[in-house]
Amino acid sequence: MVRKEERNFAVLGSGRQGTAVVYDLVKFGNADSIIIGDINEDLAYKAATRVNELLNVDIVKAKQVNVTDYEKLTAFLTDIDTVISAVPYYYNLQITKAAIASKTNMCDLGGNTNIVLEQLELNSLAEEADISIIPDCGQVPGMGTTLCVYAMSLLDKPEEVFMWDGGIPQIPRSPFNYLLTFNIEGLLNEYYGTTEFLRNGEVAKVPCFIEREDIEFPPPVGRLEAFTTAGGTSTAPRTFKGQLKTYQNKTVRHPGHYIQLKTMNDLGLFDPEAIEISNVKISPRAMLAKLFEPKVTYPDDKDVVVIRVKCLGEKNGRPAQAQVDLMDFYDETTGFTAMERTTGWDISIVAIMMADRQAKKGVVPLELAISSPEFVQKLQQRGISVSEQVDFLD
Repeated sequence: MVRKEERNFAVLGSGRQGTAVVYDLVKFGNADSIIIGDINEDLAYKAATRVNELLNVDIVKAKQVNVTDYEKLTAFLTDIDTVISAVPYYYNLQITKAAIASKTNMCDLGGNTNIVLEQLELNSLAEEADISIIPDCGQVPGMGTTLCVYAMSLLDKPEEVFMWDGGIPQIPRSPFNYLLTFNIEGLLNEYYGTTEFLRNGEVAKVPCFIEREDIEFPPPVGRLEAFTTAGGTSTAPRTFKGQLKTYQNKTVRHPGHYIQLKTMNDLGLFDPEAIEISNVKISPRAMLAKLFEPKVTYPDDKDVVVIRVKCLGEKNGRPAQAQVDLMDFYDETTGFTAMERTTGWDISIVAIMMADRQAKKGVVPLELAISSPEFVQKLQQRGISVSEQVDFLD
């Protein structure tokens, strides 16, 4: 199959993040066409209309796309240069296979390391198709991953990497002090099971909701609490084994959130497997999603995203520390949340780099796929500020 020279993008999923992706593609993607596809064509049309009106263009089109229909999805992707998956993580493996069959570059929001590992097994097929497929391009894993690689690049010999990140309300509401800014399934997936860290140079399984600590951010954020959750490191510990002693990530929340959610975890409420109650089978996670989502959904509230990375190692033969900080707020002008900006614009940058042939071919972990300095430069072009500092420790 001969690829078209046009820059034709498609975004699967017209929710919050998908709409933000399309907005960024219009502004920075130099696209000939952009299609936003969703099983619900009305939602896709609303998202397309919103972006077209915000930017006074008519380039975004809506289309009904069912990502569970492999044959139709593959046919749809045949004329697409680069596709972005902004649908729930459990669809990404099939979309990867369709992208390979149609020879379409692909990136996704990821969030489930086991699925990412299955995607990576398709590397040779993607190389043969001469395409780039990059999983886990959301906020974290995603932007945070690339900022970790960037912090490593600031030292001559990086040895330990620590990341803290989270999307939180600017003004927390009791009782949970949290604001839901993305799909509830993705959130509950982060709170369940184990994650992988590098500890003493070895990959270690670490459960959720342990190692709580306090961490201070500049005003107006202030003191937050940090603890382990699932998926934030994704493949990076395996990638950097033999190079780093430590690689780890903790999620930050407003004080008080941790103990409430840990209690839910201790009760087994994040478990997706159905249990029987009064002769009725029900998933604890499905029940929790139904009960929890309305308690943390406030459409008029504004959010902030914070990411901090510390990398310890050597520079110029001396012990040193590199620190990279990002803080982004709800955008009053466009109405995009900080989570939408730092997720949707992040994956859009990766998609544009793939379309520009600036990403490695095959199915490649994000930490190896793109240039982190160039990524940071593109973030700053979008008004997302990244600060960096290197200090000697001797």
